[in-house]
Amino acid sequence: MENPGAAARLAEITARIDKAAARFGPPPDEVRLVAVSKTFPAEAIVPLLEAGQRRFGENRVQEAAAKWPGLRENYDGIELHLIGPLQTNKVREAVALFDVIETLDRDRLAVALAAEMQKQNRHLPCFVQVNIGGEAQKSGIGIDEVLDFVARCRDTHGLDVVGLMCIPPADQPPGPYFAHLASLAAKAGLKYLSMGMSADFETAIAMGATHVRIGSALFGVRS
Repeated sequence: MENPGAAARLAEITARIDKAAARFGPPPDEVRLVAVSKTFPAEAIVPLLEAGQRRFGENRVQEAAAKWPGLRENYDGIELHLIGPLQTNKVREAVALFDVIETLDRDRLAVALAAEMQKQNRHLPCFVQVNIGGEAQKSGIGIDEVLDFVARCRDTHGLDVVGLMCIPPADQPPGPYFAHLASLAAKAGLKYLSMGMSADFETAIAMGATHVRIGSALFGVRS
């Protein structure tokens, strides 16, 4: 059954994105909302599709494979982002299913992605995930390695690297980490910044975010 609040939540978040962008960040039409639908079933996603949202993020290849092919049959223009860690043994499925890879974080994965994209003739844009807080438990390339890694991904592996992505430490103000990511992207000559979630996306936009990944503010609290 359609959730009557989904369209209202989407409109509210979109308005907040536009307001933040107009005040601080890139032009509003350059800030893209990635609706994070991980852990939510297809029936929870349909109301947002009906309301016009087309850009979604998923963490797991298998979960996305179970629900998105069916949704694509009924809705045109879907852009699916992989925003969770990608294992090399899932690269074939990921390249076939997703439209954007946001979690490129090591050379072995870059090699596997490049080979599979060539095989499938699907050359997906990629974001390099940066471990912006230097946290041992998080994925991402180290800050000091970003520029060299981006260059290798482009020049050696032939990948279309379009931006950087990060998840800042949860227990600290996110602004300085977002600003640092923006500085790294500028040095690397990258246009896009995927940063900011439900609790801090306005701060991320103020620091230049072009993609904000919002889940709970749209779908509600995950069980």
